[in-house]
Amino acid sequence: MQCSCFQVLVVALALVAGLQLLYLALLSGLHGQDQRSRYAELFQGRRSLPSDGHKERLKQVLASGGSLDASRQYRIYQDMLRGTWDGEHSQDVVLVTHTSLSNLHHTQQLVERWRGPLSVALFAPGSAEVRLATVMVYALAALCAPIRQLVRLHLVCHADQVAAFPELEDHDEFARLQACGDVFTKLARVGAGHRNYAMDVVNASYPNNLLRNVARRAVGGHWMLVVDVDMVPSEGLREAFQALPRVADEGTPGVLVVPAFEIRHTRRIPGTKMELLQLYQVGEIRPFYEELCPRCQAPTNYSHWLNLPVGGPLQVAYEVDWRDPWEPFYIGASSVPPYDERFKQYGFNRISQACELHVAGYRFLVLSNAFLVHKGFKVASEFHAQKDAENQRNKVLFRQFKQELKIRYPTSPRRC
Repeated sequence: MQCSCFQVLVVALALVAGLQLLYLALLSGLHGQDQRSRYAELFQGRRSLPSDGHKERLKQVLASGGSLDASRQYRIYQDMLRGTWDGEHSQDVVLVTHTSLSNLHHTQQLVERWRGPLSVALFAPGSAEVRLATVMVYALAALCAPIRQLVRLHLVCHADQVAAFPELEDHDEFARLQACGDVFTKLARVGAGHRNYAMDVVNASYPNNLLRNVARRAVGGHWMLVVDVDMVPSEGLREAFQALPRVADEGTPGVLVVPAFEIRHTRRIPGTKMELLQLYQVGEIRPFYEELCPRCQAPTNYSHWLNLPVGGPLQVAYEVDWRDPWEPFYIGASSVPPYDERFKQYGFNRISQACELHVAGYRFLVLSNAFLVHKGFKVASEFHAQKDAENQRNKVLFRQFKQELKIRYPTSPRRC
């Protein structure tokens, strides 16, 4: 009798243990299935994108192999993402910018502040960066509705690099990306500690003017405001521009200058001119490049702009003459001369284009309440080590560029 009871107890314990093992196995299987489902939803599932063709567009653009630039040094994948903003307004303005992967996270604030069409050229200099950039672009398309709607994004890499659609086995860490904020958090971590122009790939130069031109191609017949990706426009600038009296690119051409400032890293970016003035009065905001190159922005005439009446509709406040080495940020028609793509890395890339506008006869008209704010004060200690050497090389190129302008505009009385 005792033996029989003992056998029953052993069988019962074995049954319990077996049920526990079965439960754990089922739980593990369900967890694995859930993880695979989440991963597939991001990279392969049908629910990862709305039925707007973004996934198929990305595949088609990548499968095309892109196109080479005029120098045949770079491969361009135009419109990896294509926002649906074509033809929305007869006088719309597109925010045009460029970035490396380490600064792509800044587009989140640009989208939130601009609330309109953006065109972004993204540079990825090596095979690892090309692969990561492709994954992150797809993650943005999959999880960020504002990006899908507002952004046209273009990938630029070296000519010997080829981008491909993300593969499941290569990027399993992205299974954890469940929302748009997760993607930008990941991008911010990618960019942590990086300095502008400091490429991880040896002998890779940041082709800023090529990137600007690539992003400009998406503008079409709209107007454009070309900015660096770590600059934020004032609130409502796009809508205020649309309300301006009809701006036509007729007769003497002109561009609408948007004064640029820089703010201490710890401060919140102001949205209105009143907020900007308050920060300016306590030294938390100052003219762009005030410490490093005050002459590069001086013709904007900040003292005049700061003392204009605050409020009222956006309007042209005054006109200024171009002087070397002014490099204004401006709203211009899509017909303005392109940027010279020979300028890379640091120095003279924007000055050269502003110089050509001057020689070509453009007027520089400063807007009243619009402004741009760069995140952080520009100080010498935060630049990459090769800055001065790059600046000197581009200075030599700029001298050549100015001589070429004399041939390009033989009847112009203007020189720079």
